[in-house]
Amino acid sequence: MTDHWHTALRHVRGAELSGDTNQTTGMTRLEAVSGKTVGSSKVWMGQTHVAPATNSGDHHHGETETSIYVVSGNPVFVFADGADEVRIETEPGDYVFVPPFVPHREENPGVEEAVVVIARSSQEGVVVNLPSLWAPVDRGAGSDGV
Repeated sequence: MTDHWHTALRHVRGAELSGDTNQTTGMTRLEAVSGKTVGSSKVWMGQTHVAPATNSGDHHHGETETSIYVVSGNPVFVFADGADEVRIETEPGDYVFVPPFVPHREENPGVEEAVVVIARSSQEGVVVNLPSLWAPVDRGAGSDGV
């Protein structure tokens, strides 16, 4: 009989993070915990690095919820609210929640690299790159909106 409750923990060393994930211009995503790396089925976790004086491209993460923890630097998270561009300025220790399908971008106006830890409600690092924050978002079949 198989014991599904007593399985091995998985250890992913910082030096073993994989860059083999979807990328957005201006930033580097490193995958730590995912279906590919540890066989997770409900969570994706990794790091994003944004160089000084750099902006990412506009993007969203599909139907996944995204939680961001700021490790270093002062990244700015930008999203559209109607016709307005809203900017959330952060510092180390802050958290940001990104709901499903919300177009956004990361900016690093500082002089040091910004590093954040990301957790998503999917085992894969879903990234959909967009031409702008106001671009139409395809929510796929069976969704409640456009």
